[in-house]
Order: sequence, then structure tokens, then C-alpha cells
Amino acid sequence: MTALAPTSGTTAVSLTPTTQTDRQKLSATAKQFEAIFVRQMLASARAVDFGGDDVFGQMDQTFVQMRDERFAEIASQTGALGLAAQIERHLAALLPPEAAPEAGKA
Repeated sequence: MTALAPTSGTTAVSLTPTTQTDRQKLSATAKQFEAIFVRQMLASARAVDFGGDDVFGQMDQTFVQMRDERFAEIASQTGALGLAAQIERHLAALLPPEAAPEAGKA
């Protein structure tokens, strides 16, 4: 029987559970909120009728929605608008201080 060698494209999977700190959870939640906000903002902007042809013609509404969702995700992950950073900075003051790791544990 021949052993299979891992290819260069495989990734290692860790079986040890990872726990997020409150600050990491706050950061992720703030980014998710920013993405939701940007999606809502884009949807509201598209709802306005300027009385002329749509900028995108008769583009499929599903495609437009998917594009807006992707744009919102990218904007929130890159911090392009800075809303998530402001939310995180403001709410971080309300978090309890994180406990320092114990010297005996590794």
C-alpha cells in the first residue's frame, strides 16, 4: 500500500479549540455591523428614482444585490469607511480588562 503524500496545496487543520477574546469578538461584530449598514445604505440609494434610465440598465436585481453585499463585506473587512473601527473603539471601553495569561500555563 502506498502512503499518500500531502500536496503543496493542502492546509493543516488544527484540532485544538481556539477561543476568541472579548476584543476579537467585538471587532468581528463591529465589522459585521458595518457590512449590514453599507448594504442598507446601498439598498436605500438604489430605491431612489431619478426619473431616467437606471445606471446599470436592466441588470438582474439578484446580481445587483449580490454585488452590493460583496462590496459591503469588502468595505467592512478593509476598514474603508472606518465605521467598524469607531464602534470597536467606543465599545472597547466597556469591556472588562482581559486577564493576563498565567505564568505556569503554556
